[in-house]
Amino acid sequence: MPRPSQHLDHSLLASGRALFEQTGCAGLSVRQVAEHAGVNPGMFHYHFKTKDNFLRTLLQQLYDEMFEGLQHEAVHDGPAIDRLRSALNGLARFVRDHRRVIARVWNDAAAGEAVARDFLRSNAPRHVRLLLSLLGEAQAEGSLVVSPALQRLSFVMGAVVAPLVILPGLAALGITAGWGARTIDEQALSNAAIQQRVELALRALSPDAQNAPAPERSAHA
Repeated sequence: MPRPSQHLDHSLLASGRALFEQTGCAGLSVRQVAEHAGVNPGMFHYHFKTKDNFLRTLLQQLYDEMFEGLQHEAVHDGPAIDRLRSALNGLARFVRDHRRVIARVWNDAAAGEAVARDFLRSNAPRHVRLLLSLLGEAQAEGSLVVSPALQRLSFVMGAVVAPLVILPGLAALGITAGWGARTIDEQALSNAAIQQRVELALRALSPDAQNAPAPERSAHA
């Protein structure tokens, strides 16, 4: 008996990725994915056995794409500060492009979905360790001021990545302070905006910035 086409699992995963940001773990159904992919539900069970196995494969595939790019930026030749700069830009672009899926995973984990919790426990430490390593190397080479490891990490993640989640979230709630979607895209989500925040964050952590004299206060202040 001929084996079913291996391309069907790719079609199912592509459909799962397209649907997940609307449904999350709990709302995604086997029939829904199969119909979206134009595949018989029996092929879903043939390739993935259960919905939980499918979700694990789907989320891991997405994460591995990001982490592979992050590793590539981290290990190339050159000063640690340049590798850190590249890694932060790559991570931020990934979060921007997949922020709805990421938000779903976090919400599912908070709601007690086992697949989402297991996924975060297994994978979140990987990119955290990588970034901590790059930050430590950059400090050791003298490109960053000496500071506690978590202080450095929280600062760069707050400056570079947090706006990609917070600003679209506020916009979705109608809390925009007059900013339109185009303004948010240009000033917070674009590649140029991300790159500028990376540069500002690294400059703020540089020894030169830390050693700069404080601005003189006005006599009228």
